[in-house]
Amino acid sequence: MASEWDAHTALAAEGPGLHGAELDRGWMVGGGVNGGYLLGILGKAVARAVPAKPHPLAVSAHYLSASRPGPAQVCTRVLREGGSAATVSAELQQEGGTRLTALATYGDLGAMPDDVATTAEEPDLPPLEDCVPGSTAPDEVLRTAPLMQRFDMRFDPACLGWTTGRPSGRGHIRAWFRLADGHEVDPVGLLMVCDALPPVTFDLGRPGWAPTLELTVHVRAVPAPGWLKVSHRTRNVAGGMFEEDCEVWDAAGRLVAQSRQLAMQPRA
Repeated sequence: MASEWDAHTALAAEGPGLHGAELDRGWMVGGGVNGGYLLGILGKAVARAVPAKPHPLAVSAHYLSASRPGPAQVCTRVLREGGSAATVSAELQQEGGTRLTALATYGDLGAMPDDVATTAEEPDLPPLEDCVPGSTAPDEVLRTAPLMQRFDMRFDPACLGWTTGRPSGRGHIRAWFRLADGHEVDPVGLLMVCDALPPVTFDLGRPGWAPTLELTVHVRAVPAPGWLKVSHRTRNVAGGMFEEDCEVWDAAGRLVAQSRQLAMQPRA
């Protein structure tokens, strides 16, 4: 049976390099559709454009304006396809305007060495049973951010002071992660995971919708089956913006994706 993720990111071919999509209301957060979900839709369209290289290696996206639930179109253009990598441009358009534009490098992770060497440290999360499910969020939060119902997230209690009015001020949120229906996350799905947790500014005492301006994701490997560990950090809040650095670790203890995004400070 198809996963909810596959159903919500389905594409209909409408011509060479052109696909229709239906942006699902279940991915809303604040005043628009979640940026990671939109990047996942673009990611699927890019994979169709270069079928011999189905996996994202590096994707850099700029968000021009907020997307709304409903029909949209994705346009792709292959700029270069070499032996091990292809470069593709992609745009998501809606209501006559471009909402998101991206440049992506794709390859075949299955044909590359399956080693991930890093000096980064895997998040030391408490056991699942000692973490706090995202489903326990107040009804008001779930209404404002229905995308939380797409996931099964278990938050480290040490990063949840903001839920009781006592944010740590460290700018760090981390959690166990999987899709709500239990389906495994593939490399294209990692584009979405990097923007799935609440904005890290919550831990600075600044809650609210934080519109993404730019998001770059590097995918390192096909994730092993099982729960993912996701960590978000920020070090700088300046000029009405902040950066958010994300790491995604798989069940085998490998760093399978990294991202950095620039976002606007939260709106109420």
